[in-house]
Amino acid sequence: MDLFKEMELYNYEQVIFCQDKESGLKGIIAIHDTTLGPALGGCRMWPYETEEEALRDVLRLSKGMTYKNAAAGLNIGGGKSVIIGDPKKDKSEALFRAMGRYVESLNGRYIIAEDVGTTEEDMNYMYLETDYVTGSTASAGASGNPSPKTALGIYYSMKRTAKEVFGTDSLEGLTISVQGVGNVAYELCRLIHEEGGKLIVTDINQEAVNRVVNDFGAQSVGVNEIYEVEADIFSPCALGAILNDDTIPKLKVKAICGSANNQLAEGKKHGKMLDELGILYAPDFIVNSGGVINVADELGGYNEERAIKKVKNIYEQMGRIFTIAKEQQITTMEAANHLAEERISQMLNIRSTFLSSEKSSISKR
Repeated sequence: MDLFKEMELYNYEQVIFCQDKESGLKGIIAIHDTTLGPALGGCRMWPYETEEEALRDVLRLSKGMTYKNAAAGLNIGGGKSVIIGDPKKDKSEALFRAMGRYVESLNGRYIIAEDVGTTEEDMNYMYLETDYVTGSTASAGASGNPSPKTALGIYYSMKRTAKEVFGTDSLEGLTISVQGVGNVAYELCRLIHEEGGKLIVTDINQEAVNRVVNDFGAQSVGVNEIYEVEADIFSPCALGAILNDDTIPKLKVKAICGSANNQLAEGKKHGKMLDELGILYAPDFIVNSGGVINVADELGGYNEERAIKKVKNIYEQMGRIFTIAKEQQITTMEAANHLAEERISQMLNIRSTFLSSEKSSISKR
């Protein structure tokens, strides 16, 4: 990868490589855009096969956070971090404290949170080294595990998606196929089950599948079979790029609404493929924004009631996306991108005006 060419192409601000020999830390922090405020995004721990794979992932994810935070109406920018390692065997207090020191060295340009492979306990270790961490339980007024709020946001996104397709936002009687049933998706399945929805699930972790089957009466299928099951809504809650040339033609659903990041392998191409097949796509960075909305509330002093109200507002935001797509005759993914880009552009102009005025007043002294 030509790193500077990649950064220039997508306008990344900063990439920081983090190494600590004693703890074994090998991490990367990517700050995509801070127009709206300090970059906020989770720390993913994953056994990447190569360093370039880790770099590509953190760049892609940090850009996604810029769009997610902007579209959610938050006054924060987009960033992300990754730690190369197996979260099941490579974790240690020293490793996360070392990562926390790197975050601290950025002096607030990047605020870290938990993500795939990291937990509240890991955030607590980082909090020993930096105040620029959310989702910890060690600090007063922290929000803790964001998974339930992420699930709540997906649930309200799904209800609004159902209303667009079926004329009602009730999930009762609908069949929802869920790919990946980790912590977030388990909470989502609970909400769907409590409303009377039927569940078809899959996961590479059989224990996680068994839990949802036992608790919510879900039907389980093979990992590769999930694309071909007949359902009303497909909810991808595992890895990205799963909607592609091979999988899209197999789908037998009316809508897609899930928590996985970057579900479309190629945004424009595969968004259009779904549109042509009459499958409504709920853009992932709108759907899964409940978690970041929740942890962002910590920045002003956490209030759970206020945070939940903001998360539930994803329902209205999703409606705006669908309206824009219909009015402008574009895909829902394009509509979501336009919404985020417009807000960033507006704030950039405002800040440019302010900076221009400030320089002018200084020059007159």
